[in-house]
Amino acid sequence: MRRKRSLPLIYRLSRPLIGAIAIAGAILTAYLTITKLFGGEVACTADGTAGSCGDVLNGPYGTVFGQPLSLFGCLAYLSMAAFALVPLLVNAEGNKTLRKNLENWTWLLLLAGSTAMAVFSGYLMYLLAFKIQTLCIYCIGSALFALSMFILTIIGRDWEDVGQILFTGAIVAMITLVGALGVYANVNNPIVETPDADGLIPIIQPQTSPEPPKGWEITTTSGESEIELAKYLTATGAKKYGAYWCPHCYEQKQLFGKEAFDEVNYIECADFNNPRTQTEACQQAKITSYPTWEINGEFYQGTQTLDKLTELSGYEGSTEFKYKLP
Repeated sequence: MRRKRSLPLIYRLSRPLIGAIAIAGAILTAYLTITKLFGGEVACTADGTAGSCGDVLNGPYGTVFGQPLSLFGCLAYLSMAAFALVPLLVNAEGNKTLRKNLENWTWLLLLAGSTAMAVFSGYLMYLLAFKIQTLCIYCIGSALFALSMFILTIIGRDWEDVGQILFTGAIVAMITLVGALGVYANVNNPIVETPDADGLIPIIQPQTSPEPPKGWEITTTSGESEIELAKYLTATGAKKYGAYWCPHCYEQKQLFGKEAFDEVNYIECADFNNPRTQTEACQQAKITSYPTWEINGEFYQGTQTLDKLTELSGYEGSTEFKYKLP
């Protein structure tokens, strides 16, 4: 009687191991995504080695197409978990053909997916080491997960056609690398400001989630008129109330520009521990919407153009302002 050849242990364990790693990666990236979307801070180790992770995750390389990079990582891990584990749910005795077909197709998907994730993670490690130049244990952990899944995919099956591995891997790696370079092509490039027919520059709307304590980074550059107006408003006791997560408050900041807004007497109304709860100063002022300006004892709600602020405050200086609402 001919005995059935026993599969090597690694062949039998590769799918469960890949599935387990993918689930762990999905949990990690889901935590990072939820933390970023809801304005929290990532947990740090006792010696603080994870402290710079917040800077990495909230920086320009931590966002893709206006969404957290970790969100796409979570989706990739969930896909890998499905590719690895779904065939195991099919009874090998009762549905032998279906089980075999699923295994064949999902091995190709695992090969493509793990190659793409390993190459992209390698590129992110390059950025971490040479561009960002900081430590992020979450990023390194995710990269190790991706590399582990790639290795298990290669050694976890008896690949009859080695050329298939090389060809598929090379194509996927090239596409992934080109895509990664394209996604980050404009990171840290200066924003070109182009005036319209009226000679004014429409301000840019935020494309990412706000990050406490300052919300979105101000990308506009102040002119002399904006700075003079800001100083005048502060000197006459004007105050601007706002919340870091408020898009209209950001519009107001963009109209002034970074240098001028630093001169504005700005009062933050969002409690950082509970962003929808007002700070005591805003409660006492009875602020009900953002932004709100207090000028000469009167309150004005909503984003105000700089021309309107000159009218309300009595400012008589230069009004050659650069920006306008979109």
